[in-house]
Amino acid sequence: MKAVVYDAPKSFAIRDIPTPEPKPGEVRVRVRQTGICGTDLHIHNGKFFAEFPLTPGHELTGPVDALGEGTGFDGTEGFRIGEYVSVNPNMNCGHCAYCRVGRTLMCANLKGLGTNWPGSFAEYVVVPANLVYSVDGIDPDVSVFTEPTACAMHGVETLSPRPGSSALVFGAGPTGLLLAQLIARGGATSVTVAASSPFKLKRAEELGIDHTFGMNRSDLAGDVAKLKAAAGGGFDIVVDATGAAAVSEQCVPLTRSGGTVMFYGVTEPEDQVKVSPYDVFRREITIKGSFAEIDSFPAAIAALRTGRARTEGLITHRFTLDEYPGALDALRGDRTVHKIIIECWQG
Repeated sequence: MKAVVYDAPKSFAIRDIPTPEPKPGEVRVRVRQTGICGTDLHIHNGKFFAEFPLTPGHELTGPVDALGEGTGFDGTEGFRIGEYVSVNPNMNCGHCAYCRVGRTLMCANLKGLGTNWPGSFAEYVVVPANLVYSVDGIDPDVSVFTEPTACAMHGVETLSPRPGSSALVFGAGPTGLLLAQLIARGGATSVTVAASSPFKLKRAEELGIDHTFGMNRSDLAGDVAKLKAAAGGGFDIVVDATGAAAVSEQCVPLTRSGGTVMFYGVTEPEDQVKVSPYDVFRREITIKGSFAEIDSFPAAIAALRTGRARTEGLITHRFTLDEYPGALDALRGDRTVHKIIIECWQG
């Protein structure tokens, strides 16, 4: 089969490698398409827990192609050949101290599809059946968003927005817009998305976001003043979904007393943010992080299936596996990109 294979950070080739065979308890998926996201750039650079050699890719959808022993449909559970599925990329070990107290996402031995075990920038992928979820009946251009929607769902679970609250989300990328929609569905009655890209803000409006704000990255202090004035003093919830530390730094000042800040975007490990501990103390600000997901796939699929999370218009670029280098270049520098899809096979 054809796959993207890294032998070291920034060093990859599109190669023909053996097609994997499913063992008992495993399922092989013929990868129709895989989304590429900012995390894949971190992995390309050797960060975000990347282990090499590696085939990256973690946002996949496609039909079941082969079944290992014990994974076929038995009348109540299991899978059928040809059934469209998505795959939860995260698997905990089950025996570390975090797993034993139910904090599975904090697993000390967490494995991630496309991070430290073989991912889906390939024609086929073999995965444990317990990570496979049916998305039959959902358009593949929608079901390919299952993983980012699950991350957004975990973000909402982490926030637990109070009914009637107001929210500000910095960032209008696909994951930011999914998160903003789900925050609104989760109880907030006013959601604002702030970003510097006019076409992404237009997409936010088309997806039903209440308010949008055009950011000027060269005058973030001015943006904070304008946003605070427009919100009547601040927001109950402020989320940074950009992964830019300079933006993260604006979150606490924009949060109403008693409110919550959430860091959601992936920054560089060495990034630092200045926060006034007195301000956090005096105004009882809560600061949370939201990292990936591990048990939010069923809720994400339900949200996509019912239209509670909408994705229309988000896909702007498509590349084949052979065009993977061009996809990376577009993700890094093309301002017209919203969501890029790698088509691993066509048909």
